Amino acid sequence: MNADGGSSGLARSAAVKLSEMGARTKQLGTAMRDPQRQRRVILVIVCVALLLDNMLYMVIVPIIPDYLADLENEQSEPRANGSGNDTGARGGSANLDVQIGVLFASKAILQLLVNPLSGTFIDRVGYDIPLLIGLSVMFLSTCIFAFGENYATLFAARSLQGLGSAFADTSGLAMIADKYTEEAERSRALGIALAFISFGSLAAPPFGGVLYEFAGKRVPFLVLAFVCLADGFLFLALLRPFSNRTRENMPVGTPIHRLMVDPYIAVVAGALTVCNIPLAFLEPTIAKWMESTMHSTRWQVGLTWLPAFFPHVLGVYVTVRLAARHPNLQWFYGALGLVIIGASSCTVPACKSFGQLVAPLCGICFGIALVDTALLPTLAFLVDVRHVSVYGSVYAIADISYSVAYAMGPVVAGQIVHSRGFVQLNLGMGLVNVLYAPALLLLRNVCRMRPSYSERDTLLDEPPQGLYDAIRLEERRADKSEKRSKKRGHGDEGACGPPDENGFDAFDAFEARRSQSDEFT
Repeated sequence: MNADGGSSGLARSAAVKLSEMGARTKQLGTAMRDPQRQRRVILVIVCVALLLDNMLYMVIVPIIPDYLADLENEQSEPRANGSGNDTGARGGSANLDVQIGVLFASKAILQLLVNPLSGTFIDRVGYDIPLLIGLSVMFLSTCIFAFGENYATLFAARSLQGLGSAFADTSGLAMIADKYTEEAERSRALGIALAFISFGSLAAPPFGGVLYEFAGKRVPFLVLAFVCLADGFLFLALLRPFSNRTRENMPVGTPIHRLMVDPYIAVVAGALTVCNIPLAFLEPTIAKWMESTMHSTRWQVGLTWLPAFFPHVLGVYVTVRLAARHPNLQWFYGALGLVIIGASSCTVPACKSFGQLVAPLCGICFGIALVDTALLPTLAFLVDVRHVSVYGSVYAIADISYSVAYAMGPVVAGQIVHSRGFVQLNLGMGLVNVLYAPALLLLRNVCRMRPSYSERDTLLDEPPQGLYDAIRLEERRADKSEKRSKKRGHGDEGACGPPDENGFDAFDAFEARRSQSDEFT
C-alpha cells in the first residue's frame, strides 16, 4: 500500500509539474504575441548576434598571429638546422606578415562580395530565416577556429565568418528597423545594437588574450560557440521563424542597385565608410608603432582600444538623446562626428606615451558613435519616404560600407605605413574625414521632413506593427489609385499630378500636409 501510494504520489506530482510547465509555455506564447515584448526579445537576440560577430572578428587579434608564428617556427626549425643560415627564416617572417594580413581581410572581403546577394535574399524571404542562417554559419566558423591547426583551415573559418556576417548583421539591423517604426524608438534600438557592436570589438582582444594565455587556443572560441548556440536556440524557441506565414505576402522591395544610385543613400554609405577607415587602418598598424616609438609593453598593446568603449557608448547615448529632441539635425550630428574623427586621427602621431594615446583613440570612437548612430536610422527613414519599406537591401549597403573599410585596412594600411610612414597615414585619414563632412549637407532637406509626412504614415491610419506593414501600405495605395482613376473619369483629370519615380503621388503629400494643418488650426 505504501509503495502504491508513493508511486501514485510521484505520478500526481509529475502531472502537476507537467501542467505547470504547459501553463508557463502557454503564458510565454501569449506574451510573445504582444508586439512590445516581441520587439524586446528580437532586440536582445540581434544584439547578442552582433556582439558575437564582432567578438569573433577581433578575438583573433592576440591569438592567431602568435599561433601562426609558433607553427612557422616549428616548421622552420628542421630547415634551419639543416641549412645553417637564417635567410629562409627572414623570408618566412615576411611571408607570415602577408598571410596574417590576408587572413584578417578575408572576412570583410567575402562579406563585401556576398552582401548584395544577401540583401536581395532578405528582401525576398524576410528577416528571420537569414538571421538563423547567419547564426548557424557563425557557429560553424567558430568551431572550425577552435579546432583548426593550420593556415588553410583558419583561412576557411575566417572566410566562412564573413558569409555568416553578411546574413546575420544585415538581417539583424533590418529587423530592428522594421520592428521599431517610430524615429525616436528606432534610433534608441539601433543605438543599443551599436553599443553591443562596440563592446564586442573592444573587449574581444583582452578576452581572447587572457584565455589564450592561460587556457589555450580552443577555449575562447568554444565559449563564443556556446553563446552563439544558445542565441540560436532562443531564437528558434521564442520566435519560431519556420511557422511565420507573413513572408508569403511580402511586398517587393526596391532592388539594391536602385538604392545604391539614390544620391542620399550614397552619401550616407560614403560617410559610414569614411568614418570607419581610421579604426580599420589603425588596428593592424598601431601595435608596431607603439612598440617602436613608446616601447609599450604587451599589456598596453592589448588594452589599447578598451578605454575607447566608454566614449563610444557616451556618443551613442548623446546622439540618441539629441535625435529625440531635434530629429531634423541628424545630418549635423554625422558631420560633427566626421570632424571629431579627423581631428583625433591627426593627433595620434603626436602622442609620446600610452596615456596620451588614449585621448585621440577615445575621440575617434566617440566620433564613430556619432556618425553611426545618426546615419543608420537615417537609412531606414530614406527607404520609408523614398522607396518601399523593406530594409534588407539598404542595410546590406550599410554592411558593404563597413566591409570596404575593413577589407582595405589589413592590406592597404601596412603598405602605406611602409612607403609613406605612420604620420602620413593618420594625416591622410584625418583629412579625408574632414573633407567629407560637408557632403552631409545634402541630407539637410531630407532630415527636415517630419516622419508623419512619409508615405507610410499618410496611408496607414493606425501605428504600424512591423513585419511587414508595407503589405497594408500597398493595399491602401491600390485603393487610392483606384479612387483617383474614378475621379479622372468624372472630369477631374487636373486634380492631382502624376506620381514620381518612387510611387509617391504629389497630391497625396499635399492632402496629408493640408489635413494636418487643418487639425492644428
